[in-house]
Amino acid sequence: MSKEYYAHSLKGKPQKEWQRLEEHLTNVAKLAREFAEPFGGGDWAYIAGLLHDIGKYSKEFQKYLKTFEGMINPDADADYEAHEMKGKIDHSTAGAQYIYHYFNMSNPDLIYISQVLSLCIMSHHSGIVDCISPDGVDIFSKRVNKSDEKTHYKEVIKNINENFKSNIDKSVSTSKIYDSFNSKLKEIHNSEEQSNITTVLKWGLLIRLIFSCLIDADRLDSGNLKPRKDYMSWDELIIRIETRLSKFKSSNKNNKKNNDTNYCLSFAEKVNLIRNDVAESCLNFAKKPKGLYLLTVPTGGGKTLSSLRFALHHAKNHKMKRIFYILPFTSIIDQNANELRKILEDNFSLSKIILEHHSNLTPEKATFQQSIITENWDAPIIFTTIVQFLEAVFGSGTNAARRMHQLINSVIIFDEVQAIPIRCVHLFNNTLNFLVRNGGSTVMLCTATQPLLDKVDKTCGALKINSEQKIISKETKLFTDLQRVKILDQRKNNGWSEEEIANLAIEELEKSKSVLIIVNTKKAALDLYRLCRQKTAYEVYHLSTYMCPAHRIEVIEKIRKCLDIKNPKLVICISTQLIEAGIDIDFGSVVRYLAGLDSIAQAAGRCNRNGLRTMEKSRVYIINPAQENLDILPDIRIGKEKAQRVLDEFKNNPKLFNNNILGPKAIELYFEYYFYQRQQEMKYLLKRNSIVDRNDDLVSLLSINQISVEEHKRKYKKVPPIPLRQSFMTASKIFKVISTSTQGIVVPFKNGKNIINEICSFKDTKKQYQLLKKAQLYSVNVFEYELKKLQENNAITIKNDLGILYLDERYYSDDFGLSLAPIKELEILNI
Repeated sequence: MSKEYYAHSLKGKPQKEWQRLEEHLTNVAKLAREFAEPFGGGDWAYIAGLLHDIGKYSKEFQKYLKTFEGMINPDADADYEAHEMKGKIDHSTAGAQYIYHYFNMSNPDLIYISQVLSLCIMSHHSGIVDCISPDGVDIFSKRVNKSDEKTHYKEVIKNINENFKSNIDKSVSTSKIYDSFNSKLKEIHNSEEQSNITTVLKWGLLIRLIFSCLIDADRLDSGNLKPRKDYMSWDELIIRIETRLSKFKSSNKNNKKNNDTNYCLSFAEKVNLIRNDVAESCLNFAKKPKGLYLLTVPTGGGKTLSSLRFALHHAKNHKMKRIFYILPFTSIIDQNANELRKILEDNFSLSKIILEHHSNLTPEKATFQQSIITENWDAPIIFTTIVQFLEAVFGSGTNAARRMHQLINSVIIFDEVQAIPIRCVHLFNNTLNFLVRNGGSTVMLCTATQPLLDKVDKTCGALKINSEQKIISKETKLFTDLQRVKILDQRKNNGWSEEEIANLAIEELEKSKSVLIIVNTKKAALDLYRLCRQKTAYEVYHLSTYMCPAHRIEVIEKIRKCLDIKNPKLVICISTQLIEAGIDIDFGSVVRYLAGLDSIAQAAGRCNRNGLRTMEKSRVYIINPAQENLDILPDIRIGKEKAQRVLDEFKNNPKLFNNNILGPKAIELYFEYYFYQRQQEMKYLLKRNSIVDRNDDLVSLLSINQISVEEHKRKYKKVPPIPLRQSFMTASKIFKVISTSTQGIVVPFKNGKNIINEICSFKDTKKQYQLLKKAQLYSVNVFEYELKKLQENNAITIKNDLGILYLDERYYSDDFGLSLAPIKELEILNI
């Protein structure tokens, strides 16, 4: 057998063009070190990179590569099987055994780094494995003590080139590596507001971070890709944002000058002055040290540009590597990313500065090729969703995990932070504390309705917030100055019928010329849209997440043209809550179905947004529909109940709320009621299921894992011999940001069909990577039951080996998007 050892075979390529194993290990080690340097983990990640694939030095694995050239799937949990070749070839465990045996657990100071690096190496194709499983089995020890017959450990060590082995030995023998690692653990342990639970949970986040560096380095080198080095400097981007803001400043200076000579400012001019003040406050705060900051500004207060100003200047001042905008809805990403592109990208291509990542096009169990081309957040400014953010930190597999390290030494802006799912609160808080205190990042919580994330159970993870972290010091005055609408609480004992709601919209249309109705479900949006279409000849539009981003953008632009002050057209828009957070649009009146008070406040921000109308003429109606099924939407249902309580209290004594039902006092009281009822849910409660047959919570599984440890003691009459005992794999399989997982489907809206054909025609990884980014604009995420129904109707086609799903054109409407039944059948039923 030749002494050349290969890391990968290349289908259709001669063996001499395959990547050599030593080259791959060295490349991955260097890349992993580069990724980990910002948090002080460069040396640890380098070791993991050197050792992660040394199991491929076995004769059996090399024979496999040559026998089944091009057929390997290196994402199959480190186990390989093909055709008549029985048995499985494990190449991930040998590296873990090397580092574990090297330390030999003899020195107590090395026990943690030994387990952490071994864990990352053995898990690099599966996702991080359980240390102690829920049934009490010591999975880590079982794996690291796997028999030589299965891991080929002795053979592997013998086959490693002496020079390369010397490099490995030199890398693991430096004492500063162990000292720096233990110092990092102590740094995490000594953080403020700590408990044993939060300490161990954040040690787990450190493991995930090192793992992320290893995975991303491995995927990039395997795909012959390189990290980008062509970022535009923060200085150049600052010039662009300041140029944009200067246009407002010059106008505002003239207004202030006029105001000094008794010139009466219009309300719209006052709004612009307030927005400028907010932007100035953000600029001043950009000089502060890295940390956690709050930007609490009423809707329409200019949060997007102000937060960008803070982020750019702060990133420059502290030499930070990227900026993240984390948002709750893809609809906000559509708008905000496009607005910032107009300011920052100028004539540059879309991939130069701003990256959008918000769609789930590929299946959860991705192939090797899919994992290579999955977005890894390599851009200076990234727009993504809270779903993608939390999946990067807690999700299963390796695709999402490879992104986590990009969050280090970054400015992370959470826009509309109140939309954090309630069951993820403690996981979210621990992640922010880790990123800020141990990852060198800065976090800004940006919203009109700040949730009380500092008032939750500290033993499970709470934020620490004081007045010095608040960018706006006089929040109550700001909310009073920016009041632009009249809130009309129109709840009725028996609720509003659909007919009455449609009539209200038409009546308001005659008064205010434009009406937005925000409902709680997609079904309600579609039913009311059809009814309004029947009742009026004026423009009526529909918005929901059944429409792909490109479709929603197009509809919003049509609505904006109707709202043009110079040439207005009467228009009604019926939308789900996707429109209420961050969409820059200005209606004359808004009708909001009863929901959480934070949602009502966000909805009010779509009315008289720019102060062009008087407050009396800008009406926001709160109504309660007579028929509404929120059984599968507990967040909305409970929010609705707590909002009713605050609304009733406001009726009895509005002075207690400074006569502002949407002001800081009302919002704070609402969150007190909302959080108090749901405080137990914040730990991500688990119910008995096929994965964990007991009542437990994810915070526990990812920290001290007490129930699993007790089960181990019961079974084996001793405590587990390992210091870290989390059930990582089990927790990641359970974890879902939203209760039901979704799958992205490319829809045949305009250019969507052409894009899917292009994806299928190109085999080049880099080309497919770019096309998948474009396809996000033409995709719709559907729940499992929706996907199943579409598949039963043969409405879904799987395109090429990427596993991309494509929707039959009969199931997509240019009016309202995806349909679970053929559109023509629906049209016949509605005649």
